[in-house]
Amino acid sequence: MYKENHISRIRRFPNWLKRKNKRANPSQPFEVSEGNEKHESDDWLDDVLFPCISTNELRLFVGTWNVAGKSPMGSLAVDLEEWLNLKDAADIYVLGFQEIVPLNTRTVIGAEDPTEATNWNLLIGKALNDKYGCPWLTPMLNPISSDNYLYVPVPDSERRLSVSSNIAGTPMKERSKTQHERLKEGSKYKLMASKKMVGVFTSVWMKKELLRKYCISNVKVSSVACGIMGYLGNKGAVSVSMSIEGTSFCFITAHLASGEKKGDEGRRNHQVSEIFRRTSFPRSPDDDDNPHPLTIFGHDRIFWFGDLNYRLYLEDNFARSLIKSKDWRALQEFDQLRREQENGGVFQGWKEGNIEFAPTYKYSNSNSNRYSGGLPNGSGEKQRTPAWCDRILWYGKGVKQLSYFRGESKFSDHRPVSALFSTQVEVIRPNNTRVVELHTILPTIQPTDQTGPSRSDEQVKCTLLSLMVKDMKASPTQTM
Repeated sequence: MYKENHISRIRRFPNWLKRKNKRANPSQPFEVSEGNEKHESDDWLDDVLFPCISTNELRLFVGTWNVAGKSPMGSLAVDLEEWLNLKDAADIYVLGFQEIVPLNTRTVIGAEDPTEATNWNLLIGKALNDKYGCPWLTPMLNPISSDNYLYVPVPDSERRLSVSSNIAGTPMKERSKTQHERLKEGSKYKLMASKKMVGVFTSVWMKKELLRKYCISNVKVSSVACGIMGYLGNKGAVSVSMSIEGTSFCFITAHLASGEKKGDEGRRNHQVSEIFRRTSFPRSPDDDDNPHPLTIFGHDRIFWFGDLNYRLYLEDNFARSLIKSKDWRALQEFDQLRREQENGGVFQGWKEGNIEFAPTYKYSNSNSNRYSGGLPNGSGEKQRTPAWCDRILWYGKGVKQLSYFRGESKFSDHRPVSALFSTQVEVIRPNNTRVVELHTILPTIQPTDQTGPSRSDEQVKCTLLSLMVKDMKASPTQTM
């Protein structure tokens, strides 16, 4: 009986295929005949060949901070925790820094030194995992000794096994785990990618539970230097590309040309276009079979953030007056980046949340809430009109911004800026959870014209394609 049911399913496949073809072509009338009658059990073919695409929501934190060439210190942990808003923890943290080293001849022209990148990753790992009982765990178990770190994906078979183990529960194995394994599980966030180019630095972290739940693939980094002479790394961008299931993400941390003179905005616009043009994520022999985007605009969800250095088209005293009255809407009318977007100079089609916080640059010095300048001449302090230099933009569908705010750390002459997003991830799943792979449904049968005692089991296996061909060759008048 079991074998007869499977053979019946196979014989109904050509009719199912004909029905699908007629539904797709409305110009052909759909005539129901005895051979074309639909069986309720034919739904299994829909489930196998047309799986549904479900949409899951993830919380994504994006932050940017120009740290003015200062090394991280232990006392910064409190500021970092406040900036990361750990009381409302996200699934993914994407952090971009500028000037993690002083921008001088030695750092710009000399060889890359991974020390500061390592120190920042250690501090970030501590902040993210401290509340879970393992403050320095992630960096210790996975030493970060380079300015360029990429996550190595878990094989799909192991990921599925991990998920099934979590569901089934294995108390005996839990008791047999080593202390190292138990400690490792205590770290909630995993470093996915890290890249440094002179002073521009990015660090991407993800909840470890997501690594078991989703397929994370094609994690890649790219850097574009477009500073002095157009090719030195004092200005430019580092980018991270990655795919979560069927959705690709690109994160660009940028530091653009400084200056508030007329025409400086054109230099910044040009650097943006150069970063778009020169950023690439080429394929490598180690890539899996899943295709990945090769350019920034090939991705589904794109986030661009950093010290973009766009200023205000406004005289200093008027700007300070609007800041004092906290009239952010009036101040935004003179924002250079918004004006350039409206005029088609840069970031056409990109989105940014409403700015409801004070300009983030330039503060007088460390441990000060006073903007630089605004003092009588001869004070020796740089005269800078306050501006929203530090920004977060995004491009693509399936992204909703939940918040956009600045931190109040006095660590540098910039204030850190953060945005929390809800972003969609497409996950391919069968319509019917009872569906199993085709090879478990299709039986092994012997074609009537090739049976014989000398044939092995392997020789007599029928594939789905061979069954279809055989059926099509049959007489059109033949009934199933």
